[in-house]
Amino acid sequence: MLVFGGKLAYNYPFVGREGLAKRKEKKKVGLVSLGCPKNQVDSEVMLGSLLQAGYELTAEEAEADIVIVNTCGFIDQAKEESIETLLEMAELKKTGRCRALIATGCLTQRYSGDLLDQLPEIDAVVGTGDFPKIVSLCDALLNPKRTDDRPRLTETPTYLYQPETPRLRLGPKHWAYIKVSEGCNYRCSFCSIPSFRGDLQSRTVDSVVREAQALAAEGVIEINLIAQSLTSFGWDRRNKGELVTLLKALTRVDGIEWIRLFYTYPTDFTDALIDLIAEEEKICRYIDLPLQHIDDGILKKMNRKGKRREIERLIQKLRERIPEVTLRSTFIVGFPGETEKEYRTLSEFIRETEFDRLGIFTYSLEEGTSAHPLGDPVPEETKRKRRQTLLEMQRKISRRKQRKMIGTTQTVLIDGLSKESDLLLEGRLEGQAPDVDGVILINDTGGRVVNGGEFVSVRMTAAHDYDLVGEVVVESKQEAPLPMLSVLPSIQG
Repeated sequence: MLVFGGKLAYNYPFVGREGLAKRKEKKKVGLVSLGCPKNQVDSEVMLGSLLQAGYELTAEEAEADIVIVNTCGFIDQAKEESIETLLEMAELKKTGRCRALIATGCLTQRYSGDLLDQLPEIDAVVGTGDFPKIVSLCDALLNPKRTDDRPRLTETPTYLYQPETPRLRLGPKHWAYIKVSEGCNYRCSFCSIPSFRGDLQSRTVDSVVREAQALAAEGVIEINLIAQSLTSFGWDRRNKGELVTLLKALTRVDGIEWIRLFYTYPTDFTDALIDLIAEEEKICRYIDLPLQHIDDGILKKMNRKGKRREIERLIQKLRERIPEVTLRSTFIVGFPGETEKEYRTLSEFIRETEFDRLGIFTYSLEEGTSAHPLGDPVPEETKRKRRQTLLEMQRKISRRKQRKMIGTTQTVLIDGLSKESDLLLEGRLEGQAPDVDGVILINDTGGRVVNGGEFVSVRMTAAHDYDLVGEVVVESKQEAPLPMLSVLPSIQG
């Protein structure tokens, strides 16, 4: 039998409502957030500021007086999605109550002038450094006496949000992202991000810790640390050990149980960092380690630091010194000039290394990058086939690893009702990050009421390629199951 203590709650108190402005008639704002978790945090900051200023937020864009699209401009596919979304939202100016459309985020920082010229439906653009101006901009656009000016706020990014910054988190109450820095000092030849996010700017340790404390006070038990390059935290202050200092401070925050590291760079790992991950229970034994390629020739063209042998030594060290570590990585196929031999080198490395989680992307030619002059000589069909081959290889690796979990009992953090069905609960292991990895599907709680944000013991009963199926283990007399049989069938892998 499956018993869940309610739908997922969304977090509002962190907004800081004590400063809420009074308005005779609240104006409604809708926001569409595209792209990565870092973009999501930016969206949450804008929503928090708008709510604090007295705006009413709506999930129905057709009901909004003003619509904001927080865009992504990383690769062609993301840019196309952003443009399509802007055009879709622009239709609401004809069919809905929308009076103004604002484009924000990476695409606007990168192409602000072009966007205003080519999309007359847009009323204003806001870059990645001007989110604090979103309230005054909305006020101006909804003013009956507004002019025909179309503001362009795209100064050089210098903005770092702080613990006191209003923020309305999107998603479950018990976990959150914390963005510890902006920008990046690495110059990977395929990556355009430094051109519109700027150089590395780290928040202070105190700032991040105070945010974690505030989040914990609101019920957050898992924090996911994000940045363009997390392991570069503090390097702009010439302090290469500051990430270790930060992590030690975060482990002392009452209420936080899981601390997860995203977007690490292979040559940045120190013995002190590895030892801390291995020894500190609150730091998840989970490392997101984007490698991009493994062939030394391609790595050099990508302007990536480190060679294959160094990367292999790091992976060996991580697995030897951090028991049961989960390794996640991402790779790019079809980089300009990637030969069949270089691709096979990558393929063999993935097969031999057996990553726990893996993402594969096809190369996207991006203007403003140092790889742009190389063109895009690898045919799209070749890139697509290479990607599919690697994904199929990883699927088999993942399924083999998943099957080994059947019959084991694991600690699972419950996220809530499953996206697949209200007849299933969904949770995650320490080695499963939110949004990007597989999940644990629970079809039997043994009659016990289970709530989102709760840790429970789960026995794994079946395996899929990326997900596992399990049942809650009732461990005490007080939690004895109700006297009835489960009416939900087990899901077979």
